[in-house]
Amino acid sequence: MKPAHPARRARLAGAVLSTLAVSAFCAAGPLAAKTLVYCSEGSPENFYPAVNTTGTSFDANSQIYSRIVDFERGGTSVVPGLAQKWDISPDGTVYTFHLRKGVKWHNHRDFKPTRDMNADDIIFSIERQWKESNPYFKVTSSNHSYFNDMGLPKLLKSVEKVDDYTVRVTLNRPEAPFLSDLAMEYAGIQSKEYADAMLKAGTPEKLDQEPIGTGPFYLVRYVKDAIIRYKAFPQFWGGKAKIDDLIFAITPDASVRWAKLQKGECHVMPYPNPADLEAMRKDPNVKVLEQPGLNVGYLAYNTQKKPFDDVRVRKAVDMAINKKAIIDAVYLSAGIPAINPIPPTMWSYNKSIKDDPYDPAAAKKLLAEAGYPNGFTTDLWAMPVQRPYNPNARRIAELMQADLDKVGIKAEIKSFEWGEYRKRMQAGEHQMGMLGWTGDNGDPDNFLHTLLGCDAAKTNGSNVAKFCYQPFEELVLKAKTLSNVKERTALYEKAQVIFKEQSPWFTIAHAVQLKPVRKEVVDFKLSPFGRHTFYGVDIKE
Repeated sequence: MKPAHPARRARLAGAVLSTLAVSAFCAAGPLAAKTLVYCSEGSPENFYPAVNTTGTSFDANSQIYSRIVDFERGGTSVVPGLAQKWDISPDGTVYTFHLRKGVKWHNHRDFKPTRDMNADDIIFSIERQWKESNPYFKVTSSNHSYFNDMGLPKLLKSVEKVDDYTVRVTLNRPEAPFLSDLAMEYAGIQSKEYADAMLKAGTPEKLDQEPIGTGPFYLVRYVKDAIIRYKAFPQFWGGKAKIDDLIFAITPDASVRWAKLQKGECHVMPYPNPADLEAMRKDPNVKVLEQPGLNVGYLAYNTQKKPFDDVRVRKAVDMAINKKAIIDAVYLSAGIPAINPIPPTMWSYNKSIKDDPYDPAAAKKLLAEAGYPNGFTTDLWAMPVQRPYNPNARRIAELMQADLDKVGIKAEIKSFEWGEYRKRMQAGEHQMGMLGWTGDNGDPDNFLHTLLGCDAAKTNGSNVAKFCYQPFEELVLKAKTLSNVKERTALYEKAQVIFKEQSPWFTIAHAVQLKPVRKEVVDFKLSPFGRHTFYGVDIKE
């Protein structure tokens, strides 16, 4: 018999280990405790949300940390978090946050908090990402992707402690999405007291590896590629969670996740194979939750590298790839063709824009005009994991490769481990590479500036097309400063026209968000941002 591929052996070993870990825990735990098992698709990169951009890491972190403000469960409205209320100056540049009193930190075997959460923790968590002089600026990583990509280093003028429970943030200019930005996962609040203690002990990295937060669950145990075990925090400021134990059973293979869900070995699973949906909908023990996804999957052209520094080449590749065939073969009924860089459910979506046609003959003509009558060779990067916006990047890459070959472009498919893949793409090593995005705050700025603005085009930013085009940049920067939605919409509609003309991405699809959940799960809500959070969720006995 042919031996299993090393990657498959690793997947199987991880699946067995996570099953054993979950089974051992469930056997050992008291029967009265309510345990929810989530079959996560991968391991978190770390437990410091400010240096991550993947939903996998955000899901693992979100259970632990609270933020200054939050999004309502299942929605995009900003609601109080660690700040119970706030004031905004008439000119929109000064935000005064009034913090809750009596917010407790988790306990830790190496550290016992001596005080409640206060203004010092808020300031530390912001300055750690903002000021290079902060001793934690480079711990774990100095690449604070979201903070940098959203232009916060230039936006913030000052962050001041008014008193123990009041923080004043002053901006250099008005910023329409600022409150929503603070509700995003990257802005989880860490303990300054714990940070100081670990720095003094010479182990600052423990802050991000053995986290404590003020969130609804605290971390009990983490085994990479196998399990994350959490317990409900009885002193959580919002009231104890309805479930007692939360387990992430790390299960990279979608087929294995589905098998576990059927057997009741997990209660919630992300990213089903589209081909399994019919069986899932027929299973009497499973309900499939679904809603339009606030996401986009795309192929980014590195606009700083030849030949993709030429818009004619980018347009030629656009026309050489059969988008409909990709969606029919890979997304099945769970995706729609993407035309613009924002999803059609988002305000300011420009409905007047037409997609580039699939036209190999026109593509060859454009390539000849650009000086490539015989085509060229390139790389084509494909993600190694399923994402909310892309169920099978490898298969899509193979379909693209075959299409490109027909117009003389020889594309070599490349891939790396997920954390490495993301890091290398942000560094701009690719010529062409697949990635995507699920919105974090319901604002077009989160797509158009965070993914396509000049701030994010710098090394290690989320603008992996390295697209910095001033006519586009001026529109999205101006839109950030306005509070009038109609005026912002007009600017974003123009920006989408420029995006389509310049074509820094081949836009692939917007995927429907699908979540198979066991019937015994009560009140699990789909997040418009594709997050998986379990506070408020219950299990029927």
